[in-house]
Amino acid sequence: MGPQRRRHVPPHELFAERLLAVLSGRRPVHWMLGQTVGPAYEQLVRLAPGTPLRARGVHPVVRTCRSFEPRPGVLEASASIAAGAQVRALAFRLERGADLRWRCAAVELGGDRT
Repeated sequence: MGPQRRRHVPPHELFAERLLAVLSGRRPVHWMLGQTVGPAYEQLVRLAPGTPLRARGVHPVVRTCRSFEPRPGVLEASASIAAGAQVRALAFRLERGADLRWRCAAVELGGDRT
């Protein structure tokens, strides 16, 4: 059998997983330092201490993730995060820098906690 090919993961899906890791408490906020620009890091600093996506006894997962490209180098994305019966909405904006790396520029969390 030959070497395994790595599946290309679109940037919005990759960042949905990264944001979920921080907002569920699996990763510390500072893990996102080099992956954020503008107000995004401060938004995470405010959101993360309450671990809003943590669910007792259930591992939260990204159920769906979609993106829209309003202009080249900018992605606006939304993700549905499920943890048992709880479903939350996650919205974020990615911007591609001069170094061609995607960084999170804004993040918002919606939905009632149950």
